[in-house]
Amino acid sequence: MPDRRFQAFDLLATLVLVVQSDNRVLFANASFEDVMGLSRRTLQGADVPALFVDETAIAQSLDGARRHDFAALRFDAQLKRQGTEPFAVHVVVAATEDPSEVLIELLPQETQSRQDREERQLEHAQANKELIRNLAHEIKNPLGGIRGAAQLLQLELDSRDLTEYTQVIVREADRLQTLVDRLLAPHRRPHVVGNVNIHEVCERVRTLILAEFPKGLSVQRDYDISLPEFRGDMEQLIQAVLNIAHNAAQALTERIQAGDAKIVLCTRIARQITLAKQRHRLALELHVMDNGPGIPHDIRERLFHPLVSGRDGGSGLGLNLAQTFVQQHQGVIECDSQPGQTDFKLLIPLP
Repeated sequence: MPDRRFQAFDLLATLVLVVQSDNRVLFANASFEDVMGLSRRTLQGADVPALFVDETAIAQSLDGARRHDFAALRFDAQLKRQGTEPFAVHVVVAATEDPSEVLIELLPQETQSRQDREERQLEHAQANKELIRNLAHEIKNPLGGIRGAAQLLQLELDSRDLTEYTQVIVREADRLQTLVDRLLAPHRRPHVVGNVNIHEVCERVRTLILAEFPKGLSVQRDYDISLPEFRGDMEQLIQAVLNIAHNAAQALTERIQAGDAKIVLCTRIARQITLAKQRHRLALELHVMDNGPGIPHDIRERLFHPLVSGRDGGSGLGLNLAQTFVQQHQGVIECDSQPGQTDFKLLIPLP
């Protein structure tokens, strides 16, 4: 029977061990059992350092925690697993209120890398937001002056050939004004919160994509109908998903011509998810997948930066706006791409 003090650890997706004074397992949570493929009864009393490839590092960290050499020690290690490859983890060792017990939390390195990537993504988004707002405002005022001066000059010119040049100036000034407005759009529009059904969002996007690409493209549904409604800005979420799906459709040009282009809209519930360093019991997981050529390797790290596009003639704003709208819902967008399949995954916390 597990110690009642530790029962809450079974609700965590991270792996948790409570180690007693002789470096043996006092408690292992359900996630640790799953990863090791061993029952709690088997793990009870097991030698903790022997569970790791580098036994010395774990033993030293446990000794240091008991001596209170640190509040928490972090390092990377590998768990031994019978009959399979070692499991890479990020280890956090911390002392507890009971001097005879030490707590070890293990995060799969993939999870830790994702959290680090989310932090960098959020930092870049904040920096880009300030840069875009400042740059857009700096461009806007002189742009209006250039356009006005060109219109006044046009009134003074008698030559048709010369007025064509002033019309070019006006048209290009208008094009730049449109670009500036699009850059500022997510910061101007108020966040309108209401009840959101994610499948209604998906159906709106599906209708719009099929209207623009009526032949050669299949937009398939794979919905988890048990997903609850949540509070959010429906128009923003439609725009975010539409931008991703539209990019996918444009990347599928060759497959559309061949008649086998495919986009899949897939919804699932994710459990025990950490987003922006906050733990959420439930989250919406929405995938927008396509069978296109994949994202060029040289832009994958900059995919959500403004004005970065893998397509000739692309503005490079669609994914940046999608990221901004999803972040306003405390969510994140992740991307996994290889030739033949690209998967954009939106994660948004649920109540």
